[in-house]
Amino acid sequence: MRHAEGSCLIRVGGTEVLCSATIEDKAPPFLKNSGQGWVTAEYGMLPRATNSRNRREAALGKQSGRTQEIQRLIGRSLRAGVDRRALGERQIVIDCDVIQADGGTRCASVTGGWVALRLAVNKLLKAGIITSDPLLDHVAAVSCGIYAGQPVLDLDYAEDSEAGTDGNFVMTGAGRLIEVQMSAEGAAFSRAEMDKLLDLAEAGVAELVAAQKAAIA
Repeated sequence: MRHAEGSCLIRVGGTEVLCSATIEDKAPPFLKNSGQGWVTAEYGMLPRATNSRNRREAALGKQSGRTQEIQRLIGRSLRAGVDRRALGERQIVIDCDVIQADGGTRCASVTGGWVALRLAVNKLLKAGIITSDPLLDHVAAVSCGIYAGQPVLDLDYAEDSEAGTDGNFVMTGAGRLIEVQMSAEGAAFSRAEMDKLLDLAEAGVAELVAAQKAAIA
């Protein structure tokens, strides 16, 4: 995007999300005089991102609970990989707009959002506005689930809607966990099944981190 400080179009299967980063020269009021910055996110889905039209939330006059939950997840995930003191008293807003949805939009938003954030921070470093890199590591996310009795990586919509167990895994480039969201949609799952999904997630995040590195190289 021409005007954004950082931007990324991420495609994961049939899911496409446009992510942009905006640098604001002041931190939120609750961080005034703290010497720390902030990273936050906003998330939205275009009306025909899915197979039927969703009304624009602006027309409804409020965000849905789902939208609020997802954008908080994106913000939390990205902040986990940031040294906010090194960022200084400024805020970076990551906007994630879903162009096409086929499952895993929150995971794609985290992964693409990190690339937009990285590019924005690179501009701050290049301009000498900050002198120490505030990004501690890559951050990426992937969905996993148990579909038709089998562990599956990166569920599409059809798989997700019928999965017995559904999970989202947010991890660093070093393989450390930032957030795990797992729930039994059908029968309860075992510790062994959870471990299998975690193994899949580690492999998936490693591929996503490699793609992030290629994108910013």
